[in-house]
Amino acid sequence: MGSHEPLSRRGFARAAALGAALPVLTERALAQLSYPGEAPPDAVLLNANENPLGPCAEALAAIERAARNGGRYQFGETLRLARKAAELEGMPEDSVQSFAGSSDPLHRVVLAFCGPGRAFVTADPGYEAGERAARFVQAPVQRVPLTQDYAHDVEGMLRAAGGGAGVFYICNPNNPTGTLTPRPAIEHLVREKPAGSVVLIDEAYIHFCGAPSCMDMVRDRKDVFVLRTFSKIYGMAGLRAGLAFARPDLLDRIRPYGTGFLPVTGMAGAIASLEAKHVVAERREYVRRVREDLMAWLRKHQIDFVPSVSNKIMIRTAKPGREVAAAMAARKVIIGRSWPSWPNHVRVTLGTPEEMEKFKAAFLSVISS
Repeated sequence: MGSHEPLSRRGFARAAALGAALPVLTERALAQLSYPGEAPPDAVLLNANENPLGPCAEALAAIERAARNGGRYQFGETLRLARKAAELEGMPEDSVQSFAGSSDPLHRVVLAFCGPGRAFVTADPGYEAGERAARFVQAPVQRVPLTQDYAHDVEGMLRAAGGGAGVFYICNPNNPTGTLTPRPAIEHLVREKPAGSVVLIDEAYIHFCGAPSCMDMVRDRKDVFVLRTFSKIYGMAGLRAGLAFARPDLLDRIRPYGTGFLPVTGMAGAIASLEAKHVVAERREYVRRVREDLMAWLRKHQIDFVPSVSNKIMIRTAKPGREVAAAMAARKVIIGRSWPSWPNHVRVTLGTPEEMEKFKAAFLSVISS
């Protein structure tokens, strides 16, 4: 299988016969790394960057209507979501495609543009799904440490790639650190990257901070993909809806890697979420208040952390993060995982104010024991 060829039926059968795993690790699967079992029903879940508020009222009503008509495929909802997103972002409809979340197009971009000699270049620590897909197509993975300001080191990424890059992955704000990479740095990367490569800009968390989007790069027909998801600020993680924005020829490259059949409940909820103009501003402010309160509490107790603009915070621990997470789980507070390059940090998702009070009590108990 070449680095730019879709997986054929024969290739699929060969992979299955060899016991190989297709690169379908999604946000949910990676989140399970922090708590692989079934959480107690009364546990506080702060491990998967989920939104405890769930879908907005308008989305819930649209989901119910779609479910009542669930005997029909309702293919039109998939097209309607892409049209609505194109309208709101001021770009042609053929530059937007709907997906079941943003991990699906993330994997597709890696499969389409990476392979032997065409590296996947990412931040460290960063969201790992892309590098797992890269290994499936035997592409080199280049991890580049974040800068002292916890931004993507784009100069380091360019050096690491040499001339053999397929995809440069920028998650902005970054997962897990919740930190921003300045827009001029991303522009420099897009301008200086090797010919034939693409920059994959994951804006799953952009709504939490209101930072400038890179959507204009798509309108300017640059070699970029911009990803959005409804899993985070819109509270639809389990319903699966997302979008990929790119030039039509780039979107054509990733279409062969899936069926394109999407859950109508997710599509309907996503459309209603985009049409509910109040949702982003209200939830951004809600998360900001929770985040500022937690960071103030951490400072008060002299607990080291990475200042975040997103819905999660990386907290430094005096002992391995896995041990801290296990001790927290024993207190029915489930927090996120650690990264190999930062073994003494844990990622904590922001929950409701009530959930964060339970986190504070449990965390003080753990670190003082």
